[in-house]
Amino acid sequence: MGKWADGTGTLATGTVREVPLEVAASYRARRRGLLGRDGIAGAMLIVRTNSVHTFGMRFAIDVAYLDRSFTVRSVVTMRPGRLGMIRPRGRHVLEAEAGAMAGWGLRPGVRVRVETGTGPGSPDGDLTAGPTPAG
Repeated sequence: MGKWADGTGTLATGTVREVPLEVAASYRARRRGLLGRDGIAGAMLIVRTNSVHTFGMRFAIDVAYLDRSFTVRSVVTMRPGRLGMIRPRGRHVLEAEAGAMAGWGLRPGVRVRVETGTGPGSPDGDLTAGPTPAG
């Protein structure tokens, strides 16, 4: 995998081909996340983290904890003002509006594919193996 950088891309699951994706890789982008927004079209990938919170959020979110191979470890819905549990095997977190991930078929064991945009500081192309269910 290439070096992570803030930017955009797409997310693919076993049932959905292209979900718009924002990548939060820098300290500043990861710290801000979805705070101060009224919603998100698609999802946000927060890299190098295994826990999130919803303090200061304006809407409920679905949170998928991903391991190193981008396999979903767990999916939870969090209302504003909550602190998520630390997931020891989690390496990255996907966030989306509450209810979105069920429609995308995200559940434990599903492997997702992340494709980032090409540009200055962005890794090119696929960052994971394909969107196949594990097991």
